[in-house]
Amino acid sequence: MDKVFLINGHQKWKGSPGVLNKSLSDFAIDFLVRHGFETQYSYVEDDYDTIVEVEKMIWADAIIYQFPVYWFSYPWRFKQYIDEVFMEGLGLLFKDDGRTRNDPSKKYGTGGLMNGRKYMISVTWNAPKESFTDPQQLFNGRSVDEVFTHFHKANEFLDLQGLPSFSCHDVIKGEHIQEDFQHYEEHLNAIFCK
Repeated sequence: MDKVFLINGHQKWKGSPGVLNKSLSDFAIDFLVRHGFETQYSYVEDDYDTIVEVEKMIWADAIIYQFPVYWFSYPWRFKQYIDEVFMEGLGLLFKDDGRTRNDPSKKYGTGGLMNGRKYMISVTWNAPKESFTDPQQLFNGRSVDEVFTHFHKANEFLDLQGLPSFSCHDVIKGEHIQEDFQHYEEHLNAIFCK
């Protein structure tokens, strides 16, 4: 992997100006540039051209999706970006849904054209880490990746291969932010510099 495209999916609102997700995005880009990677960056709240965004995805060996979790999903502006860019990518990111009338053995979701490329999610949560590991808490012991199965499936539809995800927890209290950045550096190093 030599080229990485980072998409900052943060959407501003009164209680969330986006400092942490911007800082994590900047941190990742700085890390990657220091280690010899070419990078491109998009922020979903900036104006964007869907054709250019598709070109960035095709250019990249890996895509990092950086976003906060709002109400157990991603911000609606990021969802809009995904809907618009992925659909613009018909014929470039995916050829079809994989099925044909002539060959029923072809399965739904096998029409992706991004084979060999990878993606990673990096998310920020107010939820504490224990809420994912303790079966008595809200997520019933399900992991962050299990909560985001739908997003992983959307990327699989394009034939992107998932890399290990990264997650910051309990971010509103902000008690672990410095540790989160240390862990993020370790995470990026393990994935991109092995």
